[in-house]
Amino acid sequence: PYTFSGEGTIESFTEVFVTSTEFEREVPYILAIVRLDEGPALMSQVVCDPDEIDIGTRVRAIFRRIGEDGEKGIIYYGTKFAPI
Repeated sequence: PYTFSGEGTIESFTEVFVTSTEFEREVPYILAIVRLDEGPALMSQVVCDPDEIDIGTRVRAIFRRIGEDGEKGIIYYGTKFAPI
């Protein structure tokens, strides 16, 4: 099994203004390619203001709410990133 520190560096990013209905409440948001310290790269949302991020920004994984299942009210959580 692999373990990761949860820290990495922004390699590329964009600010999303138009999205599916399930993410409309989050617009605008930052979507980035994060290169983890251990090597793998992944795409993830970065929770910050657009002026707080740039190529090379160091980030850390955080556990955040991703969505909710309508009438059932089931809340989904997952990993996003934030500047260190």
